Amino acid sequence: MQDFTDLTRGVTRFRQDVFPARAELFSRLAGHHAPRTLFIGCSDARVVPELITGAEPGELFVIRTAGNLVPAHTPGADGVAASIEYAVAALGVRDIVVCGHSACGAMTALARGHDLTGTPAVAAWLRHADASSARSATGGDDVGSAEVADLVRHNVLAQLANLATHPPVARALARGEVALHGWVFDIATGAVEELTAAGPALAA
Repeated sequence: MQDFTDLTRGVTRFRQDVFPARAELFSRLAGHHAPRTLFIGCSDARVVPELITGAEPGELFVIRTAGNLVPAHTPGADGVAASIEYAVAALGVRDIVVCGHSACGAMTALARGHDLTGTPAVAAWLRHADASSARSATGGDDVGSAEVADLVRHNVLAQLANLATHPPVARALARGEVALHGWVFDIATGAVEELTAAGPALAA
């Protein structure tokens, strides 16, 4: 397993080997930020948006939250809403992907009714998946991987619905300026299942 020393060595390798070979790209990116896609994924360390999509630096605007949850729009500011607003209203992204994944810890906890009293912030955050849980008849330690996978899919669809409540997204959808996509990434196989086919294909 990688520890902090490995991370610092990685930075050294990046500066010595990777950066010089991509210096032209980073020079261009230093003054130009125009990603075409907003990618909303899970904080899970096994799910790496750029690796899954083969995207280069500068091509994805990424939001990662536990359970790839997108709170529905409410008055007041929060980090997720601000990032969505900036991506759509300022950067003008054309596609938004909400990506769930297999063996999601957040969805497993919900599906199996885990006791989250020791992690109250997590418990409060997962309430943004209430609609997902309501659509999927799960609960109890005997819930299997198929039921968790079903909840993962329902959750992606629920978060797409939440995403559409954000005013910048709603306006862009009404004008046909953005398309929403729901994906599920399978860690064991590398497969990506597309749950929706709204709008054009993902632009890299």
